[in-house]
Amino acid sequence: MEEKYQKPSSFTSKDGQEHIETFSTTSKDTPFVPSKAEQKLVKKLNWSFMPFVCVLIFVQFLDKTILSIISVLPEFFHDTGISKDQFGWLGSFFYLGFLCMQAPNIYLMQKFTISKYIGVVLVIWGGSLLAMVWATNFSQLAALRFLLGFFEATSYPCMFLLIATMYRRAEQVVWFGVLFMSNSAAMILGGLIGAGIMKMPTVGTISPWKWAFVIFGSITTIMGFIYFIFLPDKSTSRWYRLTEDEKAIIEERARDNGVVPTLQVNYDQIREALREPRLYVYCLIALLIELQNGALTMFQTLIISDLGYNSFDSMLLTIPSGVASLVLMYGSTQISKKKGEIIWVAIVTCGFSLVGVILLLAIPSGAAKLIGLYLSWGCTPTYTLMQASISSNVSGYTKKIFYTSASLVSYTVGNFIGPLLLIEKQKPRYFMGMGVYVAANAVVIFLFLFLRYSYTQANKKRHLDKNTNIVALPGDIEDITDTQNPNFVYRT
Repeated sequence: MEEKYQKPSSFTSKDGQEHIETFSTTSKDTPFVPSKAEQKLVKKLNWSFMPFVCVLIFVQFLDKTILSIISVLPEFFHDTGISKDQFGWLGSFFYLGFLCMQAPNIYLMQKFTISKYIGVVLVIWGGSLLAMVWATNFSQLAALRFLLGFFEATSYPCMFLLIATMYRRAEQVVWFGVLFMSNSAAMILGGLIGAGIMKMPTVGTISPWKWAFVIFGSITTIMGFIYFIFLPDKSTSRWYRLTEDEKAIIEERARDNGVVPTLQVNYDQIREALREPRLYVYCLIALLIELQNGALTMFQTLIISDLGYNSFDSMLLTIPSGVASLVLMYGSTQISKKKGEIIWVAIVTCGFSLVGVILLLAIPSGAAKLIGLYLSWGCTPTYTLMQASISSNVSGYTKKIFYTSASLVSYTVGNFIGPLLLIEKQKPRYFMGMGVYVAANAVVIFLFLFLRYSYTQANKKRHLDKNTNIVALPGDIEDITDTQNPNFVYRT
């Protein structure tokens, strides 16, 4: 017989009062175990919501890395007349657009429903991609790359916010991992797609590199109409077809993640965020770890080509990068979920990244240099775990959006600067760039240690244990911050 949702048990808040709960535990000191009714609801959320997240991030990654895919096609450089150094600037212009969108995005995300907002934006960025077919010089490509970055900048903050809204804090690290695994999958398939594009015939003035923009631009535009109508953008969306019992579970899950969506910007929460040192630590981590991400995203095909491989083989040899990123991402999120530790695992993945860039710097050529390239993608799970840490430890709707957007500004700056550090005359070892990436990874490790110490001390001051089942909002569901809420337990 199917289990009906019931609320017979209770959880205990810090003040000792009992409150109704929806999960099968009776003590704040026992591990959290969701009821069968809640497990069924979560499966419904997963199948109705997460495919939209994964497809969007998958396509977003392919759209922004098309230039890397076609960079080994001589026709691209011949038709547009750009140099290899100008090619690096095209990677940076994307992130300049990305940066310029962050401030208005904070406002627009709260003023419009996410489905309508992201749907319209997808149509516009698909059009920007299609327009690159007619680009004939560096200036035109730079302008269109700026626009592409400007509109793609909405994707990560919107999906981060929706995951924080839909899932309990203990669940979020896994789904942040799944989100970024979509990037890794795109990296794997991007190599295969690029190899296929190289074999496409020239039709009229549409050569293979132009077909890449036609295909991906068309797909993105069509997605915009689908997301506008069908994306579930709140936990009570009609697309979930919730029963009355499931609506009650949704309400109690909101107590745990402490996210209360509102269309009103709370400027007091922004001021509170600006006074917290942890905001600036997260921003610095994002900037430093993304230096190499921006460089590898744009240059990895060229780095492999510089080792003596032909264009076709260079394209295929990017596939292990995606596999390495996927394996590291999956392993890190699973360990983090099982052990209840985010920051220690982030330090380990950053260690992989550090070893990778050291190998890229120290080894002139050969298979070992390729191993270094693949290990360097440890920067992706490191960044993912950083975002999971923000999601788990920042409460207040406006404050969470502000933290996420501020870290994405730093993410953008890192990705903007990163490709510019790889100077053509220094290839294949790129001494200056790789040296900076080594130092950046080392600093990131120390910054994570500071974050863990900070959260541990904050929990001690509140006499709270991160392993307990105290929920964030045991009383009324209200939009308050982690600083204002004495029951909020920081997750390390």
